[in-house]
Amino acid sequence: MIVLALDTAGVDCAAAVYDSGSDSVMGEVTETIGRGHAEYLMHVVDEALAKAGVALSAIERVVVTVGPGSFTGIRIGVAAARGFALSLNIYAVGVTTLEVMAATARAQNPGKSVLAAIDAKREEIYLQTFDADGSPLDEARAVTIDEARTIAAAFDGIVTGTAVARLSDAPPAERPDAFPIAIVARLGAGKPAGEKPKPLYLRGPDARPQAGYAVARQ
Repeated sequence: MIVLALDTAGVDCAAAVYDSGSDSVMGEVTETIGRGHAEYLMHVVDEALAKAGVALSAIERVVVTVGPGSFTGIRIGVAAARGFALSLNIYAVGVTTLEVMAATARAQNPGKSVLAAIDAKREEIYLQTFDADGSPLDEARAVTIDEARTIAAAFDGIVTGTAVARLSDAPPAERPDAFPIAIVARLGAGKPAGEKPKPLYLRGPDARPQAGYAVARQ
């Protein structure tokens, strides 16, 4: 199965073409852009397809990161994945950034369970724990920093993600928010086809519409 993987959940804009039959990445592109995913994503997809030497029509599944992460970036990635799936008449599936971070850590520490933790700002942490085989041990959730520290202290395994420095004495990675787009592709290739991907929001948006400032009619 030829898979197109997309990631716009963070500061990276990434795409990969992956062959699940040979477990090989045919072409991948990752650009750290911060913002502007809507303007850049199609360019990244075109580059990944060109590197792979395949046409978009050859794609048999689309995989996308669904969060938690940037509200805007997640919406852009999910909308693109669902659009590709609709136009190509194929399935789109979602993977969470927490499970991708956990899979990345397991690849470096085989046989270890993993606690994936993302610094959600506003004194909160997004986290989820996974068994050594990648099975989730609980639901993804937002907790306070104190709660997260208690969970991390009692956890017998690897702690990974952007919140590592806030939860343990382990030195943070150079790019704790980074993960290979290839892992997104592999996880998505193994997911059962079913419900369309949708954003995973563990709390409401920071920006809210103002109320009480409407101009009265004359």
